[in-house]
Amino acid sequence: MKKKNLLPVLLVVAAVTAARGEIIEQILVKVNGEIFTKTDLEQRQVATLRQKGQAIDLKSDPNNVQLRKALDEITPQILVEAVDEMLIVQRGKELGYKLSDEQFKSVLDNIRRENKMETEEQFQAALKAENMTMADLRRNLERQMIGQRVQQNEVMAKIAVTDDEARKYYDSHQKEFTTPPTVTLREILITIPGDAKGVNVAADEAARAKTEEIRKRVTTGGESFEKLAAELSDSPSKANAGLIGPLSVNDISPDLRKLIEAMKPGDVADLVRAPRGYQILKLETITATQTMPLDQAREQISERVFTDKRKAEFLKYIQKLRTQAIIEWKNQDVRKAFEEGLKQQGQGH
Repeated sequence: MKKKNLLPVLLVVAAVTAARGEIIEQILVKVNGEIFTKTDLEQRQVATLRQKGQAIDLKSDPNNVQLRKALDEITPQILVEAVDEMLIVQRGKELGYKLSDEQFKSVLDNIRRENKMETEEQFQAALKAENMTMADLRRNLERQMIGQRVQQNEVMAKIAVTDDEARKYYDSHQKEFTTPPTVTLREILITIPGDAKGVNVAADEAARAKTEEIRKRVTTGGESFEKLAAELSDSPSKANAGLIGPLSVNDISPDLRKLIEAMKPGDVADLVRAPRGYQILKLETITATQTMPLDQAREQISERVFTDKRKAEFLKYIQKLRTQAIIEWKNQDVRKAFEEGLKQQGQGH
């Protein structure tokens, strides 16, 4: 079934004319008596589109396909977030939370400092650029503060991670706390000169002979691999005396892994035919697979388990507020968008 398009409802100039000819803002929904209007929705739509880097004019042609698609994508979640925010802020006000004059002044000082606004004129200009008054800013900041306090005191403060939960997470997510083996190598690369016709056989043999001679100087002559790499290698790694790594064993080719498994630190491998020439490899270090003990991983585990529990507890909390609330939808298409938002979050009825 084709999903009904919500755009006409969301863009139509929906106002009613009162007896004296005054224009009254269209109310989309009332949440415990608090109204959410078409203008409120449009402001959130514009802000969301800006965050996504899309500069789209909501007053443009309603037949604009790009605009229709963008609004269909963002509006369901906007409505869920808006209703949930209203419920949380209402709960916070019931608990007596509010933004004091001193707190507001402190926030303003921080905003000015972080944005390097030295004069009141600069601050007012910034507000004007956002189409916002000081009262709008205070109202937004207060709603944010109240929402944070409600979540902290009503949800997060009641969450704890038990030792049993930490152990279960650790046992079922071992890979998250396991570091694969790593190797550090040194290399000397002797490239084979080529031309438009390809690699010359004589040049190939010469490069191989040169590489074998260098390997003998290391293995039987006792010369420093690092010194020869810095002097003779054609690889960019010569700048670091041929050093490569550390590399995860999982990130290297099966052939190279097989070669390294037969070596111990300090060993110099036989010549390797590389795409550009001949290579000598020396194994510097190799580390074994390491798994972080539970005690060391506990802080990370607590954060991850806490995050999962917070999401679950907040969902239960907000669903309870929705159940207790009186939500009056004034537009059925907008209600359908809200319900679509719940489905997207896996919260259907």
